[in-house]
Amino acid sequence: MKYKLLGRSGLKVSELCLGTMGFGTENGWGADKAASFEIMEAFAGAGGNFLDTANIYKSGSSEKIIGEFIGPRDRDYFVIATKYSLKDNTTNPNASGNNRKNMMRSVEQSLRRLQTEYIDILYLHIWDDLTPIDEVLRGLDDLIRQGKVNYAAISDTPAWIVSKGNTMAELMGWSRFVALQVEYSLLQRTPERELMPMARHYGMTVTPWAPLAGGALTGKYLTGGQGRIKPQSNRRDPNSERITREVMAVAERLGVKPGHVALQWTRQQGFECIPIAGATRLEQLQENLQMTDLVLPGEEMQRLDEVSAIDLGFPGKFFREEGVRQNNFGGFYDRIIQR
Repeated sequence: MKYKLLGRSGLKVSELCLGTMGFGTENGWGADKAASFEIMEAFAGAGGNFLDTANIYKSGSSEKIIGEFIGPRDRDYFVIATKYSLKDNTTNPNASGNNRKNMMRSVEQSLRRLQTEYIDILYLHIWDDLTPIDEVLRGLDDLIRQGKVNYAAISDTPAWIVSKGNTMAELMGWSRFVALQVEYSLLQRTPERELMPMARHYGMTVTPWAPLAGGALTGKYLTGGQGRIKPQSNRRDPNSERITREVMAVAERLGVKPGHVALQWTRQQGFECIPIAGATRLEQLQENLQMTDLVLPGEEMQRLDEVSAIDLGFPGKFFREEGVRQNNFGGFYDRIIQR
């Protein structure tokens, strides 16, 4: 396992992040404690140190299992990312949302479940469109100054909000968001319209959730496999099936698994990217780990880019028009080395 710096920080995290949303057996699915321990042990044994969880995952069981696993081990080795925002009860109007009260309450409960004195990375889980961004930033910065959190990050939030937040944090001397977590895969490329250019501009690492589109990009639904994705899901519509078949064809030509191709495609985009790969069985993790040595050839990347291309809309599509580029760059666009 190799390591990458997370955003504009010196924090070294493994090139693959282990998603733990399935740790726990609530709701009739997931990995029990023994299986979760086995997965984390194998991940750490391969050099993995980056774990992703949240206060709401399996009603807190995910955090509890991680805490019990790490308790007798070297806490400082692991980089634990968790999240606040989503409800953990429905009796308190401030037990959800981005507000400071919920942030502080949620963090204290996460610390207890994780059996740790600090959280490495705290994500705002999803934007509530109610709380001022300066309230969020000041709360996160206070937690960092208290030593309860090391780094701030943000998930599932519009690009303009994140941009405003990082600009304000830089102006005020507060801690900035170092990572952006969004859904991103060959079946979900709409973040390329605004979110990915924004992340690249601010030096944020993108940590995609569902990089395998809930398993659809492994090809299992095209070969008779079953799963939790509903048949009417857009991950199983004709367009998604067309993209998945191309992923499978690329994998066959390269002699690798389709899931390896889908994960590696996210890592070969023009921005820093560490995909979050979840696992509820040891063999799933072992298969995902095989991806780390894969490099997709340029011609295969082009095929995948073309089959999954989306309409960028305005202004992204407008900027790419040849006439616009001629006027904007005087014919020198292809001769400019871009950062």
